[in-house]
Amino acid sequence: MTIRASKMYGLDIYDASGKYLGKVNDLILNLETGEVVRITTEPLRASLTKEELPKILKQKSILYKRVKAVRDIVIVGKE
Repeated sequence: MTIRASKMYGLDIYDASGKYLGKVNDLILNLETGEVVRITTEPLRASLTKEELPKILKQKSILYKRVKAVRDIVIVGKE
């Protein structure tokens, strides 16, 4: 599946059962491979504390390998 990262911002995210998970807020990239690693449903700000960042990554982000489809919405499966 190929899609421009810029087209993903603001898309709604649902799991395979139709549960709403949030909106695409930020994308975390692997700069060496150029691949998306995670989608966050919260903004990643420079002012995040050391305690806030792991919480967002654990509770407010989705591994991109879970993404099953991207079009008008993002559909994610189980881990």
